[in-house]
Amino acid sequence: MLREAAITSFLASTDLPRARAFFEGLLGLEVISLDGFALLLRGANGSIRVTRVENVANAPYTVLGWDVRDIRSTALALGERGLTFARYPGMEQDELGIWTAPGGSQIAWFRDPDGNVLSIAQHPRAQ
Repeated sequence: MLREAAITSFLASTDLPRARAFFEGLLGLEVISLDGFALLLRGANGSIRVTRVENVANAPYTVLGWDVRDIRSTALALGERGLTFARYPGMEQDELGIWTAPGGSQIAWFRDPDGNVLSIAQHPRAQ
């Protein structure tokens, strides 16, 4: 029933103008609207609604991610814009912060200004 419907992802922020600067300015997403309640951003396959809250309850795991065609060039471009990728003890990440999973997927994590864990990933093509 919902397979053809566009997806909306939800994040929380205590400061919507700061969130806008991050998602629009640093990540390059298009702003659809901004009001006193939420920031709405357009993604390739749906939208992201960043809702204003008093306190963000941070999950210790990834809450939103993007599948990219070339993770190295994407990580380099984001790094040049000032994004810092997270480092996790016990995970062998390369100089850009990219971890390669046993199945071949490559993932790099970062946090938005409110501490939400986000990621970029490149997955191996099916044979």
